[in-house]
Amino acid sequence: MTSVSARPPSQRREPRPEPESSTVDKEALHRRTVSYASSGVSIHARPEVVEARAERAPRLGQETALRGGDLGGTAATRSEVLEGAGGFAGLFRLGLGRFTSPVLATSADGVGPKLSIAQQMDIHDTIGVDLVAMVADDIVTSGAEPLFVQYYLTCGEVVPERVTGVVGGVRDGCRIAGCAMLGGETAEHAEVLRPHEYDLSGSGVGVVDEERLLGAHRVEVGDAVVALGSSGLHANGYGLVRHALLGIARMRLDRVVEEFDNQRTLGEELLTPTRIYAKDCLDLLVEAEVRALAHVTGGGVAANLERVLPDGMDGVVERSSWRPAPIFDLVARKGRIEQAELEATFNMGVGMAAIVAPEDSERTVALLRGRGHDAWVAGEITEGTGTVQLVGSHTRG
Repeated sequence: MTSVSARPPSQRREPRPEPESSTVDKEALHRRTVSYASSGVSIHARPEVVEARAERAPRLGQETALRGGDLGGTAATRSEVLEGAGGFAGLFRLGLGRFTSPVLATSADGVGPKLSIAQQMDIHDTIGVDLVAMVADDIVTSGAEPLFVQYYLTCGEVVPERVTGVVGGVRDGCRIAGCAMLGGETAEHAEVLRPHEYDLSGSGVGVVDEERLLGAHRVEVGDAVVALGSSGLHANGYGLVRHALLGIARMRLDRVVEEFDNQRTLGEELLTPTRIYAKDCLDLLVEAEVRALAHVTGGGVAANLERVLPDGMDGVVERSSWRPAPIFDLVARKGRIEQAELEATFNMGVGMAAIVAPEDSERTVALLRGRGHDAWVAGEITEGTGTVQLVGSHTRG
């Protein structure tokens, strides 16, 4: 996901005046002693959160919509995790016997403004899937197998049911990605965030043999670009989405939008979890000659595909090979956003791109479709200068 640079001094907002906090125990000001709770932080909510997490665990494993086939099992763990050990740290047994020259791959990310939609809708059990997708699918682009993910959840107020939903989503995402949820941290920052607000970020680690690393060094002229369809906006560009739909168009999150399938509301569409590709991409590496993988996040198809191109080659992507989902057209129309801006912000329906040997292109598409993905040949690699050209026009339905 793209980072946001600091505003220039002339554009910076004045900090909000310190609110008369409703979380502070005003009577404590007149007592001789105070407690942590009187400052707005409840340490007594921690046991409730831990208990609620444990109660949720047996019910995991029911969501299969984000990946085709049997996800298998209910626990977001792996055999390498040392259960019950390490009271202050997650422990992972790093068995490297199957590697000649093991390389660790790491990633750290967050969910961004999509969190505000979850908070407004009071729906919190899918936002953790978005976090894992951002982290695990970045890791797999190097050819690495994601091993574990850790989360950091900061709340204005620790509400056990809300925390359980968020962390449960992280657990679900890890299970789909095939990695372990190796713990995390939940913190209460009562004087920084409002009671209903929270922020979610995380990091992950994967491993790959050095000789199997994917990237620009493997790409050749004539290779095919295979696109894997996204589930929607994923977790990028929500600042622009909010500005266009909730600001300019003044749409309500509970409004049913005719263009969406199954009478979905705007809020339900915006909260669609990010599709996770990690396990299926790893399976693909065994079955086809994959040169590189590009996770399409902030910056869109062109900017992310360029990250895995060598200097002397271009990527040519045919817009006519797919039709973006209605949400992209809705944002464009309501926000009066030009195509160039859309394509530089959103995935436009492509969540991952695989550069494969030309003779394996159709096989790659068949394998991915067999695992429940919408996949198609979207372009090719040509001689050039390391840029991506989006040509033609999207199909209309």
